Amino acid sequence: MRTLLTALVFLFLLPLTAQVKVETVEYREGETVLQGYLAYDASRTGKRPAVLVVHDWMGVTEKTKARAEQLAALGYVALTADIYGKGVRPSNRQEASAEAGKHYRDRQLFRKRLRAGLDHLAAQTLTDASQLAVIGYCFGGAGALELARSGAPVKGVVSFHGSLNTPTPADAKNISGKVLVLHGADDPVVPPEEVNAFIKEMRDAGVDWQMIHYGNAVHSFTDRSAGNDNSRGAAYNEAADRRSWEAMKDFFAEIFRSE
Repeated sequence: MRTLLTALVFLFLLPLTAQVKVETVEYREGETVLQGYLAYDASRTGKRPAVLVVHDWMGVTEKTKARAEQLAALGYVALTADIYGKGVRPSNRQEASAEAGKHYRDRQLFRKRLRAGLDHLAAQTLTDASQLAVIGYCFGGAGALELARSGAPVKGVVSFHGSLNTPTPADAKNISGKVLVLHGADDPVVPPEEVNAFIKEMRDAGVDWQMIHYGNAVHSFTDRSAGNDNSRGAAYNEAADRRSWEAMKDFFAEIFRSE
């Protein structure tokens, strides 16, 4: 009897299961058609905070879509931004490097593609356009920061093992929201010199920022497909993946709390 009562209490305390709905959406930046992925919890009613998810250098992939679905299950409207354009999906590292390189070299184009995604997200029926955030992975982490540097109306920015450099560090003065950087302490792709330059950039601009270093983690620590060999410079780290996601959740609880 006690076992049955315990089970019933446990079931009563469980949150209602989210009814995550997903759809492929198209939007434009100029004449370029972009194809993203929208996710939301259909069991909830009313407007809610929304999060733009910026993909890594491989473009909009299943793992990017999965992150959007996770965010939807937490109660946010989530959209995977498409930076490369509809149908542009790299199939290998060389193609990914070429596509990412175009936007690293042309930060204005990068910002336009990012802003197109943010504007599309803000226009969704369920989105509270005053409660926006952006997250990104690797190339997408750089994008999330670049969107903030452009002065976009986001309350928060989260970079997961993202590049931190920018050709226009003075633009950090345009950042209106808070910044959270989640970084592998042993990441050779984003070396200490780049980290220190970023810290100076944030300090000089008076940004509300924080940075968490994960020990024994290198680049791509949230990517299960990266393997587990740190000597290659990019590898999955289960603890860093879990801890960084929890840090993001705490960050969102802070920036989206009721005034």
